[in-house]
Amino acid sequence: MKQKVIFICTGNSCRSQMAEGLLRKLAGERFQVFSAGLEPSRVHPKAIQVMQEIGIDISHHRSEHVNQYLDQEFDFIITVCDHAREHCPYFPGKGQRLHWSFPDPAAAGGSEEEVLAVFRAVRDQIKLALEPFRSAKL
Repeated sequence: MKQKVIFICTGNSCRSQMAEGLLRKLAGERFQVFSAGLEPSRVHPKAIQVMQEIGIDISHHRSEHVNQYLDQEFDFIITVCDHAREHCPYFPGKGQRLHWSFPDPAAAGGSEEEVLAVFRAVRDQIKLALEPFRSAKL
């Protein structure tokens, strides 16, 4: 049976969406993967773009509210921003809580290329953080 993982962020638009797409690609045979936000909005177009660059399509993802998952048990509850960690609701069960603080790429300023560079850097940081899930060293 697959372990269940949920990534939680403020808007469920960038970091949690990229984490969901990456884990599905890297270890989807071992994990059921979800993402949600405290204040869901939409999946950021630049998150979709930088994931597409590495062959992962998240264009079909939808920004969802964390409340719709509160009655479910997860093996891993992972917050990917400080705001989500501070306001993450209670989940039933004995799921392991992890916190990874990634900068918000949607807040990046500068030229188009500079903003994309921030999105790529955050994507790559998330991928690195997921390595233990990929290699089954949990």
